[in-house]
Amino acid sequence: MESRAKAMGHGIHPILIVFPLGLLATAVIFDIIYLATDRAGFQISAAYTMGIGILGGLVAGLFGFIDWRAIPAGTRAKRVGAAHGLGNVVVLALFAASWFQRLAATNWEPRAGALICSFVGLVLAGVTGWLGGELVERLGISVSDQAGVNAPSSLRRSSGRARARGA
Repeated sequence: MESRAKAMGHGIHPILIVFPLGLLATAVIFDIIYLATDRAGFQISAAYTMGIGILGGLVAGLFGFIDWRAIPAGTRAKRVGAAHGLGNVVVLALFAASWFQRLAATNWEPRAGALICSFVGLVLAGVTGWLGGELVERLGISVSDQAGVNAPSSLRRSSGRARARGA
């Protein structure tokens, strides 16, 4: 089953998720470095990186929701997709809670609650990432019907579509 929302032949959701996932993970890395060094630049970097990651996650989630709606009802893929999507809503909520706690602190300093939220959020993101992999690799969601080891480029029109359009 192919993605509904596409750009140049590829699903938009899988393209976009790398940015928020990378940014949120980087924010946690900055937190760990801050805890190890007590250098203020890392706590500020974590906060800005986290904020951008949250915004990116909202955009990626919109396209994921569009794709999820196309999955047939009553299937395992629909259930796994719902768990993936809802889990990612919780991930973004945890990181948003962490960000707002930092916003209320002096110089974006992360207190224990902010750190717990972001660390738990990253672990949960690993679980939801696995669920996303299950959707694609095991259940074939977002995989082209024309997929194969020798499939033509997604930028080329398939001969079936070209004939259907009268080309």
